[in-house]
Amino acid sequence: MKRERILVENRRSQILETLKEKGQIKVDKLAEEWKVSPLTIRRDLQVLEEAHKIERFYGGASLAANHEANEDDGSYYRKKIAMYAASLVEDGDSIFINTSMTALDMIKYLGDKRVTVITNNGRIMNIEVPPSVSVLLAGGELRYPKYAMVGEFALRNLETITVKKSFMGCSGLSPERGMTTEIMNEVPINKLMFKHVTGNAYILATHKKIGVNSSFISQKIENITHLITDEKAPQDVIEQLKCQNVSIYQIKRE
Repeated sequence: MKRERILVENRRSQILETLKEKGQIKVDKLAEEWKVSPLTIRRDLQVLEEAHKIERFYGGASLAANHEANEDDGSYYRKKIAMYAASLVEDGDSIFINTSMTALDMIKYLGDKRVTVITNNGRIMNIEVPPSVSVLLAGGELRYPKYAMVGEFALRNLETITVKKSFMGCSGLSPERGMTTEIMNEVPINKLMFKHVTGNAYILATHKKIGVNSSFISQKIENITHLITDEKAPQDVIEQLKCQNVSIYQIKRE
């Protein structure tokens, strides 16, 4: 039941992110991408509408005009986590970014830093990238709805690259299982993004993902050194992570 709830919350979160990028979406298109019924998508949209995040119209939805004013904790902390992570990037760095929307949002806050971004996140093609940022795509099989580039082709390309830092999101992070994801094909690439780094590998995760266990392990806890989360993360879990030598930075609401 808990896993099913996580999947539903993840889908609704991704639907909202898609709306931020595209302005409006169609029910049938979302149903096709997520491989669920149009009725399921309509329920998702109803929940988002009741939270004053979107406005529905016949056959689709658009972002609510007052969305920023009604921004929930998750959206607020995701943005602040992305901003803090971007502050850790130095001029001349090369970095890995995985399929996380939070990690991808870092690009908005890099300013005029000269940075090379290597990613398997296909959504990068739909955002405005600063002129000073160079982008290398992993290639490979493109998997929807996350626009993830996965498979042997992507792995072979990434295996030839070593970067200064990596920034990765996850579906869950816990002291018991470490960093986990719901997408099995992303596991080898996430592991590579930990391994091929000369500096630090950062996990970016809001409080909603701390203490959560998803299906597939991307990295065991003993190999995780840095976490950027927020002040609402369960304190008992945070203490357990610290006891396992994870350095943690928690964003606070201003």
